[in-house]
Amino acid sequence: MENHLVEVPQTQAGCRVSIVLFFFYLCVPFAEIIAPYPVAKRNVDFLFAPPQAIHLFHEGKLVGPFVYGLNPSVDLENLKWIYETDTTKVQKLRFFCEGEPYKFWGLFPAKFHVVCPAKDGTLFIAGTDRLGRDQYSGLVYGARLSLTIGLVGVSISMVLGVLLGGLAGFFGGWIDSSIQRVIEIMRSLPELPLWMALSAALPITWSPVWIYFGLTVILGLLDWPGLARAVRSKLLSLREEEYAKAAALMGASPSRIIVKHLLPGFTSHLVASATLSVPAMILGETALSFLNLGLRRPAVSWGVLLNEAQNISVVTIYPWLMAPVIPIIIVVLAFNFMGDGLRDAADPYK
Repeated sequence: MENHLVEVPQTQAGCRVSIVLFFFYLCVPFAEIIAPYPVAKRNVDFLFAPPQAIHLFHEGKLVGPFVYGLNPSVDLENLKWIYETDTTKVQKLRFFCEGEPYKFWGLFPAKFHVVCPAKDGTLFIAGTDRLGRDQYSGLVYGARLSLTIGLVGVSISMVLGVLLGGLAGFFGGWIDSSIQRVIEIMRSLPELPLWMALSAALPITWSPVWIYFGLTVILGLLDWPGLARAVRSKLLSLREEEYAKAAALMGASPSRIIVKHLLPGFTSHLVASATLSVPAMILGETALSFLNLGLRRPAVSWGVLLNEAQNISVVTIYPWLMAPVIPIIIVVLAFNFMGDGLRDAADPYK
């Protein structure tokens, strides 16, 4: 009874955070619609503009969602931009509107946005960078690469981990020894320097698309050893079960025994491992792009946006450049909670 009282809230928490991830992943197919500006749009009159707060009331009257205008100036003594909020400029937000033109998925020209700034107004929810590019739009577009690189990379590592771990655990002998030596060698290498070395080896002449796929393959190929070792240890115990021996005596092939009889016995572990590996790959891409060894402009990811915040003096003056840290933390925590919830749902008595 105590197990049920402990596990049910964890499962419910996993379901709730999966809703959070669902809204994040809406940015993947609909980034152009959700973002108020195209990702490369430069607002040259608003360099390093601070975030604009969204208000509902002006002088005690309900106006609806709006922002106050900004009056920019340059502080020549401290060499930084100064912005004063102009409360006489009430810029009401527009919803489900026509705004800046873009090409949906780079194919179809369109102008529809979920939210737009007022006519001749601005909407910088998370401020702008050194070129006047809207940070919030960058976060929305960046989710497209940062979130999908984790899913594709995990798919690669899952295939390799289950395949090699299954072979090692089921057959044993020299196959097991060979795979274990490879795993030990890979796990003995420092992870981040290895990522950096392989990422630096990618040709600089490659397009952002090829760099993206190259990073995905690198992260997937380096993440499988842990899963393979877990699959091996589980199969070593499950292959001695009576149902597995019965299937072998009835003439079932090794592949059928592994796929039909043994793998379902620890599906929950595979699901939990997959959900916990996704944030690790997101963090890996973020770290590489932050160090300028991963994705680069014109590609946009959360790591690319954080690359703007490498200079500590810039971060001190314009702290909103650290905004990509917030969605990274939320997504990583959400994946961890969801992994625990899925594992508890699949194995409620463990």
